Amino acid sequence: MKRRKFTSKFKTRVVLEALKEQQTIKELCQKYELAPQQLNSWKREFLSNAELVFTKGGKSKKSEAQELEEQYLKTIGQQKVEIDFLKNALS
Repeated sequence: MKRRKFTSKFKTRVVLEALKEQQTIKELCQKYELAPQQLNSWKREFLSNAELVFTKGGKSKKSEAQELEEQYLKTIGQQKVEIDFLKNALS
């Protein structure tokens, strides 16, 4: 059986339907051809990260800054290795 990939938009739509409680988890799983464990996992993850929606700066900006810093450090490290190599080659 081929593994399916779901977009975050799809997951959000399904979780919001589950939170409305107009249909049971079983009905939603049949409708979207999901396992109940999968839907419950998405629901748990959604609820545990819901507070990030209302935080200023949020996790995404912080992670972007961290990624940029890591990229700079990687570049600096690479340049240091190249400089040391060239110094040794000239000696």
